Amino acid sequence: MSDLGARLRAHGKRLTTQRERVLAAVGRLGHATPDEVADSVAGDGGGSLPVSTVYRSLDALQELGLVGHTHVDHRAPSYHLAEHATHVHVVCRGCGWVGEVPLEAADELVARIDDRLGFAADVSHAAIHGLCRTCREDR
Repeated sequence: MSDLGARLRAHGKRLTTQRERVLAAVGRLGHATPDEVADSVAGDGGGSLPVSTVYRSLDALQELGLVGHTHVDHRAPSYHLAEHATHVHVVCRGCGWVGEVPLEAADELVARIDDRLGFAADVSHAAIHGLCRTCREDR
């Protein structure tokens, strides 16, 4: 049995072809909404899956710590492999560009929040919105 199968069974879940395909699609795409994952799965040769199945698969895989998600905008979350959560996303409100900086770039902010509020912030889950260099120069 695969490591994924063992992890799923340990949490009372089964290793299904759908979950394997969804995990593979997330790995191929890097960052993707559930609709984008569904589109990728539909093109992998195994037939399409309902978006509801993709959502349930993503939830199960996230519960196991295999995938995570980030809210880069106010729409659907963007899913990624858990080992990909090594950066903070930045999103331009002007042109929609999405960039990444290492998590360490937010260390001072996280430390200040902890000092003031006793709150351990997880900055890998959210995005920082602002303006990219090009949009700032165009204003």
